[in-house]
Amino acid sequence: MSETAKLTRGSIVGHLVGQTAPMIIGVAAIMSVGLIDAYFIGQLGSQELAAVSFIFPITIALSSLGVGVMVGINSVIARALGEGDVERAERRANFGAIFALVVGVVMGLALFLLLDPLFRLMQASDALLPLIRAYMQPYSLGLPVLLLQMGLNGVLRGQGEARKTSYVSITYSVANWILDPILITGAFGFAGFGIAGAAYASIAGFAIAILVALYLIKSAQLHINPASIRRCNVGESSRAIISVAGPAAFSNAINPIGLSVLTALLASQGEAAVAGFGAAGRLQSFATVPLLALSGSIGAIVGQNWGARHPDRSRAAMLYSAGFCVVYGLATAILLYFTGGWFAQFFTDDPAVVAEFESYLEIAVWGYAGFGLLIVANGALNAVDRAGLALTQSAARVFLVMLPFGWLLRSALGAEAIYGAELVANIAGGILASLIVWRVLRSGPET
Repeated sequence: MSETAKLTRGSIVGHLVGQTAPMIIGVAAIMSVGLIDAYFIGQLGSQELAAVSFIFPITIALSSLGVGVMVGINSVIARALGEGDVERAERRANFGAIFALVVGVVMGLALFLLLDPLFRLMQASDALLPLIRAYMQPYSLGLPVLLLQMGLNGVLRGQGEARKTSYVSITYSVANWILDPILITGAFGFAGFGIAGAAYASIAGFAIAILVALYLIKSAQLHINPASIRRCNVGESSRAIISVAGPAAFSNAINPIGLSVLTALLASQGEAAVAGFGAAGRLQSFATVPLLALSGSIGAIVGQNWGARHPDRSRAAMLYSAGFCVVYGLATAILLYFTGGWFAQFFTDDPAVVAEFESYLEIAVWGYAGFGLLIVANGALNAVDRAGLALTQSAARVFLVMLPFGWLLRSALGAEAIYGAELVANIAGGILASLIVWRVLRSGPET
């Protein structure tokens, strides 16, 4: 048993609670930024809210890229610690931070150059494109800052430092809470930047969070020491991270890519449908925070125990997590089903947008349990270096279920076909993911 991997000892339930509870706070803080953005942008007008509905899936896809890089760093660190190789874990932690920054630079420049073609492909109208451009141009140039923050979070997560990770997330969120009203709608005699202010607030929040992460890493087991990269085999470390980060990034990005296509399909139903769909999606992201937090925390637990040759503990972690997903998902669905109209009033007073907001929640909420099973299973598969399977099941959910369902039935059911497509995809995806991850964890680690 490795003395360097603290999650290989003690109660599995205790570790799940101890790792997930701080992350719930951190993830909730991050998701609250989306709600606050939507609230203040909604004060600017319904067109701005519709523009954000087009932007939202793209920013989620970009964040998913960062999550993939973070998961890759998390995975290689957790397994190295589980095997007792602290030196290798530290080398890969430092290489991972640089790797994240480089990926952010490349992706940010590519996005900046492709903004107009991308959003025209999503069927954004000429009236909305200037608003979309005002937000996305600064956001794309700030993408390296987002990726570096994610990379440093991966360094903390791989060591089981969930509490410190939550501090980083809270820092980012508090910065946004303060800056959003000032930079979007204006305050203290300052007129504000409109929709672009939300992007400026996010970039500033990422930068401040990086400083906090670097400070917290100083007191962790693994430190940021760029000199250690000289002892690093660049090719080997790149392959180790990319083997998990690549599929994990695509796996996480597939859902927002699917939502982008659904948004494009929904555009034919009018701006009210797009605005309602986007605003309700922000609320849904906040409602599923515990599931997202659990999907992030399970990686370190499963990864360290897998590396330490304790597959029974990895299986127990997944079993307890699946039970939580079902119970929490159904309880949250019941709550939002009956309160959707009340929540809609926080975003807009446009009756057409409110109606679409309610309609979406009445249908989509019943898939939350399946969504939780899917993302938690993906977290476990990434941790045991089976990211390809996580990618395959995520792709099947979107491209074989969600998009065909929405495309084929939208002429008959209208917007409800789009909402139903997400529901069916989440249920099918959750069932498939549960079967795959259990089969993998039963086989045990390779010798």
